[in-house]
Amino acid sequence: MTIEAVIFDIGNVLIEWNPERHYDKRIGRERREALFNDMDLHAMNDAIDRGAAWKETVYATAEASPEWAPEIRMWHDEWIFMAAPAISHSVHLMRALRMKGIPVYALSNFGIESFAYAETQYEFLTEFDLRYISGHMGVAKPDTEIYQMLEEDCGFSGRSLLFTDDRAENIKAAKMRGWQTHLFQSPQAFAGVLVQHGLLSFQETIP
Repeated sequence: MTIEAVIFDIGNVLIEWNPERHYDKRIGRERREALFNDMDLHAMNDAIDRGAAWKETVYATAEASPEWAPEIRMWHDEWIFMAAPAISHSVHLMRALRMKGIPVYALSNFGIESFAYAETQYEFLTEFDLRYISGHMGVAKPDTEIYQMLEEDCGFSGRSLLFTDDRAENIKAAKMRGWQTHLFQSPQAFAGVLVQHGLLSFQETIP
């Protein structure tokens, strides 16, 4: 079946997302490990990804845990340093596909306000043909509903969609809908998949 659209996750596919790395730089590994053991900051972020207000959620969590308040507020105040840098080869692949006239979509767990901010820092986030951002949708991967909502909106489904994501559970959920998938580990490996599908030539995958 012809692939009608290529769908990119954003975090760790187009932009590196590594809060622990930033916290290690700012407060040291030992204190970061203590923080992350005491506070489930990723669960806090999951709420933001499902539409909760970004700053309000982070600051309320900080207020409820004063012993960690400055470090928790960093999740908002220094967020851009956790979501960096862009994975330039992946961005090249996205743009190369669009240059060939192949629709490119984003399907990402991302907060409303944090995504709006990211757009001001990474111009390529404005270049997708369609964007499916969990905060706006009120549902997040790997919930089945978010994949169904994408299909209903774009009009494509099953093996006509090629999806890459760095999380195995998100890939598994897409496979259950019949999508073609690739567990993202490097842009070079995904470039090979695009060549195998005849979407890009090898030369076109080279930045």
